[in-house]
Amino acid sequence: MIKTLNTLFVTMFGLGKIPKIPGTFGSLVTVIVLYLFFHKLNISSNLILIGLIIIFIYSFFAVAEHIKDIENKDPKEIIIDEFIGQSIPIYLYEISHGTEKSPDEALIFYGVCFILFRFFDIAKPFPVSFFDRNYKNSFGVIMDDVCAGFYVVLSLISFMILSSYLI
Repeated sequence: MIKTLNTLFVTMFGLGKIPKIPGTFGSLVTVIVLYLFFHKLNISSNLILIGLIIIFIYSFFAVAEHIKDIENKDPKEIIIDEFIGQSIPIYLYEISHGTEKSPDEALIFYGVCFILFRFFDIAKPFPVSFFDRNYKNSFGVIMDDVCAGFYVVLSLISFMILSSYLI
């Protein structure tokens, strides 16, 4: 029973078993879910944060259990790490500025976050590549996507700073 629950969790309810680009689908579903939570259901950002923290902590256990008996320690079907990494820039955007975000503005921003996250997750600049190469366990599986998520945040902050000087 727990093995089945872990498999459902790490594959985002089977989405990770899609044969082509499961990580991209996992990131896209994350964008959609967070948009619904923030802009359609109006769930409190504190409640969403608690959920994200629980998912983050539990993912280390669930991924470790999922990969313990297989040779490939970062199989493509594990996409909960995409959920975690993609959530970082979106959550930080939603809590930033202390102002209401219009749904249209959010859609554009979510799209930019999605594209940048997929870029950094695939290109694997340092330290994303460091975690991917050197930690063949749940820590490495999760932390490379966490780093990719923070690269998105860093890129967007850099863009905002540069654009404030140029405009």
